[in-house]
Amino acid sequence: MTQTPIRTRREGGILEVTLDRPKANAIDLATSRIMGETFRDFRDDETLRVAILRAEGEKFFCPGWDLKAAAEGDAVDGDYGVGGFGGLQELPRLNKPVICAVNGICCGGGLELALSCDLILASQTATFALPEIRSGTVADAASIKLPKRIPYHVAMDLLLTGRWFDAEEARQWGLLKEITRPEDLLEKCWELARLLESGPPLVYAAIKEVVREAEDMKFQDALNKITRSQFATVETLYSSEDQLEGARAFAEKRDPVWKGR
Repeated sequence: MTQTPIRTRREGGILEVTLDRPKANAIDLATSRIMGETFRDFRDDETLRVAILRAEGEKFFCPGWDLKAAAEGDAVDGDYGVGGFGGLQELPRLNKPVICAVNGICCGGGLELALSCDLILASQTATFALPEIRSGTVADAASIKLPKRIPYHVAMDLLLTGRWFDAEEARQWGLLKEITRPEDLLEKCWELARLLESGPPLVYAAIKEVVREAEDMKFQDALNKITRSQFATVETLYSSEDQLEGARAFAEKRDPVWKGR
């Protein structure tokens, strides 16, 4: 086992987070807490704009919960850290884009972790499943998220049978943005991250807060909340230098220079 299960690499406003726990990149409590601290620091660092979550190796992205660690005393209801399991599922106010690069096996909590990201790219060799039902447990986060992301009957099929599905089927149901060759996966994620890095961070923050908060609201209620200045990120955006810069750049027929303020 590596000394450090999480590695980071930074380029400009992009943070690459690598899960590296041989042999399968399973997540124990300690790793989950480190991931939560890593993504919390990403959230709070005003100079960082986009994150990429990837895993070391070609065979496994992540199978989720580390059952060996559980057998040795890690409680399934233990302290996962500030962001919940994997550092992302319950991290509050994460208003920056997160891209997930899936290689190999992505199942159980690993798939739930991927679903916590905003955009998922996968290699042609990626495979997915929610096999918890076979061990008599509930894929809790997936049971909440999946029926909201894909057709209900498809989500229930995957949850109730625990069957495996490949990258093509995942893209068919809208879970993936893109499928790449294994050797191109990380490069494609960085291309997307650089595109997002060049965009308006305050707009991204507003989009993420509105989407998150409006998920269980009626359309008119959510719209009223915007017009009544009840979304902090939207209000920050509309009173910002960036909002004026966007208008000026359009009028002057030039690319805007976003400052995030």
